[in-house]
Amino acid sequence: MTQVEAATLEEAYELAAAQLSCSVTELQYKIVQYPSKGLFGLFKKKAIIVATAKPVISESHPSKEETISEAAASEIVSTVTAQSSERDHKKREHEARIEADEIVEGFFDTDKPSQEERFEDRALADTIEESLKHLMELSCFDIDVVEVDVVDNTALIFIDGEDAALLIGKEGYRYNALSYMIFNWLHAKYQLYIKLEIAEFLTSQQEMIRNYIQPVIENVEKYGKAKTRFLDGILVQIALEQLRERFPDKYVAIKTAKSGKKFVVINEFLTRSHD
Repeated sequence: MTQVEAATLEEAYELAAAQLSCSVTELQYKIVQYPSKGLFGLFKKKAIIVATAKPVISESHPSKEETISEAAASEIVSTVTAQSSERDHKKREHEARIEADEIVEGFFDTDKPSQEERFEDRALADTIEESLKHLMELSCFDIDVVEVDVVDNTALIFIDGEDAALLIGKEGYRYNALSYMIFNWLHAKYQLYIKLEIAEFLTSQQEMIRNYIQPVIENVEKYGKAKTRFLDGILVQIALEQLRERFPDKYVAIKTAKSGKKFVVINEFLTRSHD
């Protein structure tokens, strides 16, 4: 008997047949996990099967080996299922323990809405939180913290765990993909905007942009207008938010160059002259 992992079920069958020195048609197997392609390069799942070669069965009596292999295969499937349930239980316990974590508390520190609005927002936040937890459980990343709050029509999402850095990806490309995916889901279904924090990635990016835009702010104060360099992904959104906060009476917007790259411009509002 052998347990095999592969990208597809077909490849798993071929590998199992090669290991057991038999043809694919002679395999006796159980599928432990079906493969999944994932989304944006995330959450891929391999095919996992437990297999053995079919024994030669006499016409009068079934093979004893077949009965033993069937029982063994079932035991392995049961063991894998039990281990998965135990991991889920440990995750839920850990999530309860980190509820008072200072980073999460600081991230969700906002003005309190009315009691009725708070009740509705909490119910919606719980629904989103459960969906995201389920999504993380299906992923290939070790993520054990998922916290969601809904404030001012925005879903504040905090995710952390051993593989948080991998979920962010090099230069934040996985962060951008995940943020885009979650925004499209929540905005289409609940008309919500999102603020996604993975570990302290968003906080570090905000601090970096805050330092970067200081010369831009100085140019605006001196000349009345300015623009940023080209910014990727979430960085252009962070710059837009900070510059709009700094210059509420000016025109601050994202522009796209012919190359497709984005930047932020700050100008005076255009007003029509009256005759």
